[in-house]
Amino acid sequence: MIEQWVGAINGYLWGSILIYLLTGCGLWFTWRLKAVQFTHFFHMFVLLKSSRNKSANGISSFQALCTSLAARVGTGNLMGVAVAISLGGAGAVFWMWLIALVGMATAFAENTLGQLYKEKGEDGIYRGGPAYYMSKGLKSPKLALAFSLCLFFGYAFVFSSVQANSITDAFHGSYGIDPLTTGIVITFFSAIIIFGGLKNIARFAELTVPLMGIAYLVVCLAVIGMNIEQIPAIIADIFASAFGLKEAGSGLVGAAIVQGVKRGLYSNEAGMGSSPHAAAAAEPYPPHPASQGYVQMLAVFLDTIVICSCTAFLILLYKDTGTQIQGIQLTQQALAYQVGDWGSDFITIAILLFAFTSIVANFVYADNNLKYLKLDNIFGRWFLRIGFFSMLIYGSVASLPEVIALADLSTGLMTIFNVSALFLLSKVVVTLAKDYNRQNKMNDLPCYTPSEEEHRRLNLSDGIWSKKSRDI
Repeated sequence: MIEQWVGAINGYLWGSILIYLLTGCGLWFTWRLKAVQFTHFFHMFVLLKSSRNKSANGISSFQALCTSLAARVGTGNLMGVAVAISLGGAGAVFWMWLIALVGMATAFAENTLGQLYKEKGEDGIYRGGPAYYMSKGLKSPKLALAFSLCLFFGYAFVFSSVQANSITDAFHGSYGIDPLTTGIVITFFSAIIIFGGLKNIARFAELTVPLMGIAYLVVCLAVIGMNIEQIPAIIADIFASAFGLKEAGSGLVGAAIVQGVKRGLYSNEAGMGSSPHAAAAAEPYPPHPASQGYVQMLAVFLDTIVICSCTAFLILLYKDTGTQIQGIQLTQQALAYQVGDWGSDFITIAILLFAFTSIVANFVYADNNLKYLKLDNIFGRWFLRIGFFSMLIYGSVASLPEVIALADLSTGLMTIFNVSALFLLSKVVVTLAKDYNRQNKMNDLPCYTPSEEEHRRLNLSDGIWSKKSRDI
């Protein structure tokens, strides 16, 4: 009955509500921010030059980028794309692209707000996220509590079980290792990193994410290069399937849209409200909230337009072999088909690194919301740790549809609360974007120094944004 109940709710959420909500939010901020993801596309890369600057109070912008990418770049990029294509056909890839392109503007908005409304914790480390801008910006502690409950359920219990499931499935498929054994090993090493704290997690992500991302891209691009003559036909197939232009595929349009949007959001997380937690932890440079909007906007582009596209082309090059497998094993066999048996081993290692970094980043997001659940104490932190590690074990032995359904439910509920808050705070986002771009056009270092009246009106935390920020 629980499975049927979850399935019914997901049907309503993903069948209509979230498709319109996410697309509408992305288009709204694309319009209000004057297509910032296109007109300021290269500025995202310019900010990477100074993104490693940091202070004792926060992680660097680059570490925040890597932490958010660690959560984004996971099973969604390897397993999620395979599921989307299996259930929605090649057309699902187009809708993944679309939701990412408009979602970049949404990511700018939520991460700018996450940085604006951050607080300094008792340990001196910055914390923030949607619950913070809901509580402060909207002055709605009830909305903040509702979001925190959904996020805590997702990141403390569900999402990491999906990552664990992919790792154990890959190792079982490649080497026949018992899933429970793999799950115990994953849990042990996760605990070592998690107990080291946020800065250790950020350093781990800073080292691991670029390495694994580049290695995966090099292999995928090599395969695409080997089959370059087939790529134009695959791209044409993606567009034709997306709009039902193929005679046999016209009935798949609805499935393509649903799967593309669902798996696209699960992968890039734009609008879901997760990445603002990493953005808020950063000491931004330039010292302006909008700088984190630009940096985190880049994460959506890299995650979906670059990495997910590589996986999609890899699978679509393999699609005519008549295979009935789904999930991570489809991606494994697709690469093995191109390069030999070592391809399956490579995907196994890639999913291990992708999913493992997602697991430790997920813990950061859950830990960030303990305050709004009144669990920011020893009892709450140990409750989170025990529940988190227990769900890693559960995920390692559960069935894929079971954990995917729970992840979709958590993702959908978080997104509804977060996107609603973004619409209500859109005027603040636009004001910050204009302030940043005005200073940047004058060749000044963008710096946010709100007046006392603005400080009170926006309900900002004391000691975060002041004239001292010019000296950072």
